[in-house]
Amino acid sequence: MKKRLSIFLVLLLIFTIVGCSPKSETPQEPDGLQEPQEVSKQGGTILLSTTTSTEDSGLLNFLLPKFKEDTGIEVKVIAVGTGQALQMGKDGEADILLVHAKESEVEFVEEGYGIERKDVMYNDFILVGPKEDPLGLKDKSPDNILEGLKVIEGEKFTFVSRGDDSGTHKKELNIWKSADIKPEGDWYLEVGQGMGDVLKITNEKQGYTITDRATYLSMKDDLDLDIIIEGDENLFNQYGIIPVNPEVLGDKANQINQEDAKEFMNWIVSEKGQSLIKEFGIEEYGQPLFIPNAQ
Repeated sequence: MKKRLSIFLVLLLIFTIVGCSPKSETPQEPDGLQEPQEVSKQGGTILLSTTTSTEDSGLLNFLLPKFKEDTGIEVKVIAVGTGQALQMGKDGEADILLVHAKESEVEFVEEGYGIERKDVMYNDFILVGPKEDPLGLKDKSPDNILEGLKVIEGEKFTFVSRGDDSGTHKKELNIWKSADIKPEGDWYLEVGQGMGDVLKITNEKQGYTITDRATYLSMKDDLDLDIIIEGDENLFNQYGIIPVNPEVLGDKANQINQEDAKEFMNWIVSEKGQSLIKEFGIEEYGQPLFIPNAQ
């Protein structure tokens, strides 16, 4: 009995020690955590101030989802005239600009408001007007915009101007100046509208206007307007991209998402971004609406 009692006490002691020892189980994940999974791209948000022509053409609706897919960065768009877009940059109300008035863009950067400027793409401006072309400009000057404007002014025929300090408006005014004409009078309508609305007004008035080719092609099925003059070197239309420089904005500097803005610039001038621009419009219009030319 003493021997059995001794054995029993030894076993009891062993079980007690084992029971009080820390368990060597694999640590459990806290409630709510799952096995590690592939981390999705996450980025911030940038505000892109750009022209109505890039929006009206549909280009941004084509590009921006692909940029977000690649980077996780969301791009919010404000489409205004180039003059207003540049002012938004100066006021710290946009992170990056995509505009088309190169002289003004270079000045913007030289004044310190832009970090740098890069060419992105180009297309061209065209003169559009009534399909019957009442002034006969297709025959008189099919590739000479200066002569065409001289006829329009001479006949005091309706011409619709954007009148909004946009890139297109700046180009139009430069062309009038090159033709040595100061347009004014009841025949010259300054409407202060974006390109799409100007084309609609021109269609209603059955007048003439200068437009970028992309916006016209995107709307031509709903317009009773034809291309009247094209191919003149005065009608070249270059687009550039400029990240806003926060260092000159003082208290507004913290509003600028400089890092993601640079990411967008680098993406749109990259091989992929340029390839996407090159293919945009071919399927629907049989030709690209913009020609990429980033260096």
